[in-house]
Amino acid sequence: MAHAPPSRVQRFVRANFTPAPLYPFKGIWYFTTHRYLHPLLRSRLIPLTVLSIGILALLFLAAYIPVVAFLALFHYRGSAWVNATFLVLEVGNLIIALIFEALFVDHTQVDIFDAVMVAEGYEHLVKNKRPVDENIDEADPVKRLGPAEKGAIFAPFSFRQIVEFVLCLPLNFIPFVGVPLFLVLTGYRAGPFVNWRYFALKGFTKKERNAFIKQKRRRFEYMWFGTVYMALQLVPVLSMLLLLTSAAGSALWSVHLEREAALVSERTDVDAEERPLVYRDEPV
Repeated sequence: MAHAPPSRVQRFVRANFTPAPLYPFKGIWYFTTHRYLHPLLRSRLIPLTVLSIGILALLFLAAYIPVVAFLALFHYRGSAWVNATFLVLEVGNLIIALIFEALFVDHTQVDIFDAVMVAEGYEHLVKNKRPVDENIDEADPVKRLGPAEKGAIFAPFSFRQIVEFVLCLPLNFIPFVGVPLFLVLTGYRAGPFVNWRYFALKGFTKKERNAFIKQKRRRFEYMWFGTVYMALQLVPVLSMLLLLTSAAGSALWSVHLEREAALVSERTDVDAEERPLVYRDEPV
């Protein structure tokens, strides 16, 4: 049976809309509603909260008023206070993320990502990098995970990303549009990094990874995913918690990519089967 061609509305939606920016929020909901993930947070909740509050308190006490005074020189009315708030939160986010990942987060994010992939039916991908026990209760994917491979990372450390982050900070001096522009530019770089574990499970080489990211619309999707991710990191105190939920969101986005690829492959196979054979008489 032939597939009906997509309508103009369907083509417009496919070309201009992507669900990618919704997945960081889906990660929050998924993490909250799936109890098997909660033990991965429980032991870290108090130290993460104290560390986050301490860093932000020091930054606001030491830098907030001077930054407001500087921005007030060329900002309109109260916008200096708004931009100064975002600027301090962005610097705090950078410090928190570096400390967070250096001390105890990266392996936890790997476990969250892999557990969600197993729960959603993609344990065959996880098995490419770590064992998954078949004899343990399937209701708890975390318990089914074996030891992660040596050097397993959720997102790689990128000196270039940090430099770009610092270079983009002056954008916050621009009234009104500066903060959104900062989030989009830093999100452009952050999007693929947040999905790095997926590339590892797929076994992509550097060339394959770059080709996948640069596919039509994919670069656009990763930019919006990364933009929302960066915006969530500016939520005071909760930024460390949201680093963990972002791993769930990244896994759900990876599941979306796998299902999308399977659907495209299925349609291609069906179209190939339905294509009529053309017979030609060959000259004797």
